[in-house]
Amino acid sequence: MVFSTYIFIFWFLPLTLLVYYCLPFRWKSAWLLVTSYVFYGWWKPEYCALLLGVTALNYWGARRIARAASHGQKRFWVGLCVISSLGILGFWKYAGMLSGWLDSAIQLFVSPAQGAESVIPILDIVLPIGISFYTFQAMSYSIDIYRGEAREASDFVSFAAYIAMFPQLIAGPIVRYHWIADELRSRSHTTAKFFVGTRFLAIGLAKKVLLADLFALAVPAAFGPHQPDAIGAWVGTLAYSLQIYFDFSAYSDMAVGLGLMLGFTFPPNFDSPYKSASITEFWRRWHISLSSWLRDYLYLPLGGNRHGRNRTYVNLMIVMVLGGLWHGASALFLIWGLWHGVLLALERALGDRHPIRRLPRGAAVLVTNLLVLLGWVVFRAADTGSAVRIFEAMFLMADGSASTIAAPAIAPVLPWLLIPGYGICLFLRNTWEMSYEPRPLDILWTTILLAVSILVVLAAESSPFLYFQF
Repeated sequence: MVFSTYIFIFWFLPLTLLVYYCLPFRWKSAWLLVTSYVFYGWWKPEYCALLLGVTALNYWGARRIARAASHGQKRFWVGLCVISSLGILGFWKYAGMLSGWLDSAIQLFVSPAQGAESVIPILDIVLPIGISFYTFQAMSYSIDIYRGEAREASDFVSFAAYIAMFPQLIAGPIVRYHWIADELRSRSHTTAKFFVGTRFLAIGLAKKVLLADLFALAVPAAFGPHQPDAIGAWVGTLAYSLQIYFDFSAYSDMAVGLGLMLGFTFPPNFDSPYKSASITEFWRRWHISLSSWLRDYLYLPLGGNRHGRNRTYVNLMIVMVLGGLWHGASALFLIWGLWHGVLLALERALGDRHPIRRLPRGAAVLVTNLLVLLGWVVFRAADTGSAVRIFEAMFLMADGSASTIAAPAIAPVLPWLLIPGYGICLFLRNTWEMSYEPRPLDILWTTILLAVSILVVLAAESSPFLYFQF
């Protein structure tokens, strides 16, 4: 189920909140669990079993960790939880890619005369939506219990509700258990908190249907099946950079808003990343919960920067490559992660001698955005050949075939909308920086913004959020 759809806005959310607020507190987590599984199972009900399996694995594994008599036993159980969770994630997300690679490798040794189309079966697996997010969230609980950084969950129902909580189940933020453990046991439900949640929801919905979906119309100018010309390549790539920015920012805002409506306070997951003056700063602002997860559960255990410069650079590369592959089973995601890993390593190696560090902040922001933009080409392209064609058009002025942008009526206007789009990213306050006092004027514009966004939802079907595919 998608936040920006008629069924969610007019049926699921009102019914969920109505029953939730009528129930006594001891039943709220159970109702949240039920509605979250309905939300998740709306697409494919059978995948609820997978979600339940990952949840049960880490809940019972963490119980064994907490009750283990020795450190060796604790290590065994946490290792079992992590390996099993990663095994589940790896099979569903990467088995298809690995079987394809293996088949290609085997075919190198098969005579072309045999005419074998496939040497081994290629697994065609439908990726369970949100599996990367809820698997990482569940693993963080087991690891934190092992480290002594989280208290054991009081009961399975509240823990399962924490893992499956529909506001952030599909695309984050990746919420660690000890961040909201107290709220699972006791939380406040106030008019002020509900209003702030509504504001986040309204702003997020507007970003999705008024901005992200609009810029999506220009993306085919670069990423369509044709060879783009220089203008089409730049317009389409810039449009995609704005689409993914507003799309992910929208989901992050709506997740926080829905959480507040239910009494939960989620951490920021998006902090105006296009205002960054370096790639290091970009990763402190983009997908904050994933960046911090990779830092705390991968980079630091690998040694971080504690074992010399060369080891630090290797650790950065490992983290970013795996972070790229976390997004999907594709060589392009690996290349995208490698690109950011190289940029981070160079910034760490050169320090104040890095060319970007010597620029005025405004110029440094522009250069950083260009480097991020080049990465988005690889991130979005259908295959390496498409990425190469786009780069050729952008920098070598390669001739393009007939390129068109969807929605012909608005097509001539779309390139000019890129300027105000980037203006919003670079100069306006982000959602967390706004005032959330329930003043009459704030209530008025929140109502208007929500009403306009809902009218757009009714008029045109919104596309799924981009991060649903990860």
